[in-house]
Amino acid sequence: MSKDVGGNKPQRYVQASLLMALSQGESYGYQLIQDIGEYGFLRGDAPPGMIYRHLRQMDEDGLVTSGWEAEGDGPAKRVYAITPEGREVLEAWILHMERQRDRLDAFIRRYKGE
Repeated sequence: MSKDVGGNKPQRYVQASLLMALSQGESYGYQLIQDIGEYGFLRGDAPPGMIYRHLRQMDEDGLVTSGWEAEGDGPAKRVYAITPEGREVLEAWILHMERQRDRLDAFIRRYKGE
């Protein structure tokens, strides 16, 4: 069997994963990196540089907002929150994933002769 079966582009779901995590409430970059690993799209830890690039782009695109929050004696942390536009994009992601799932299910049923 080829090693390339299924492709290897987990980063295509980073935006959806970040929006999903933020739909649960505002969060910090480090916490988001941990949270999105639970969704199963990235193997191992998500590369922080890639995640922060996505967050900056999403902030520029109006899908999230961010601001500095000082907590206790430690350094200030950037906190992220989803915007209404971000929720709309998350909904579009979910619809896309449902269509993909349906196509995959149909393909598998055809293969199995169902």
